Amino acid sequence: MATYERQDSNGLGFADQYDKYFDEDVQGSQGGRKNSKMAKVKEAASHSVEKTKSAATASAHKVKSGTSSSLRWIKEKVQRKN
Repeated sequence: MATYERQDSNGLGFADQYDKYFDEDVQGSQGGRKNSKMAKVKEAASHSVEKTKSAATASAHKVKSGTSSSLRWIKEKVQRKN
């Protein structure tokens, strides 16, 4: 039988990830090193979210523009037919 090995890279267990007081507990035991690492992770995640948001917005504008031009083209074809 295989032994259990942790799969997460930062050593947090399931309960630690969802403990609302976990960050406060870490401050007392590891000091500022953990906080600065967490701040960098949060900053990187925030940057990624902004990039994703801008890409999604640009894509939505392209879809809207394409749909509008397609509908205009169809409308012109139908009007010419009548």
